[in-house]
Amino acid sequence: MTRRRRARAGMLVALGAWACAFVALGLWQLERRVWKHALIAAVDARVHAPAAAAPGPGEWPNITADRDAYRHIRITGRFVPDRQVLTQAVTDRGAGYWVLTPIDAGEYMVLVNRGFIAQDQRYRPMRAPAGSVTVTGLLRMTEPGGGFLRDNDPAADRWYSRDVAAIAQKQGLRRTAPYFIDADAAANAPEQPVGGLTVIRFPDNHLVYAVTWFGMAGLCVFGLWRLGRDRDRSE
Repeated sequence: MTRRRRARAGMLVALGAWACAFVALGLWQLERRVWKHALIAAVDARVHAPAAAAPGPGEWPNITADRDAYRHIRITGRFVPDRQVLTQAVTDRGAGYWVLTPIDAGEYMVLVNRGFIAQDQRYRPMRAPAGSVTVTGLLRMTEPGGGFLRDNDPAADRWYSRDVAAIAQKQGLRRTAPYFIDADAAANAPEQPVGGLTVIRFPDNHLVYAVTWFGMAGLCVFGLWRLGRDRDRSE
């Protein structure tokens, strides 16, 4: 076999391998698209379902994002305002903070995101309702580490994400749920946190990615065809 034929054979093998790989990636993206659409439908059903009781300690080990995120839940207890924290937030209302206040349900505690306040409200009193209250909202998974390209700094009480475990440790909360609750929009007093601002958005670009991979596979097939045609002409 001449050097030219060996090079052509190598190109044919490489293009064939790349074509197979691109087809596999395209099929994988189509599978991901089916999964994503099922997830979106499931989350939509959870959000609009009647509020169920918040998961208690016995259920905590089995809580997962795929199955439980954005469940519509309710909890009854008493707010513990002296353990409240603010976490950095950016919403349609601008930059500001989420107001996270623990609620004591007796057997355990849950962090409740009561809502959003603007930056200039940070040093105003965000009084929580007194006495026994029932809060309804969406179950959210903890956000460990930080956000906005910054790490949480518990020692300085600077929070860039709603990291349940870190906040509970810093605030000395006992037996705290591994999730938090985004409170529904409520008739809060003026200058109080605005609830119900949860943004539920799942990127769904899988079809575009699939078309891209299949297009790449098509280019490889075209290259195989051209190489085969050139070989026939040379022979």
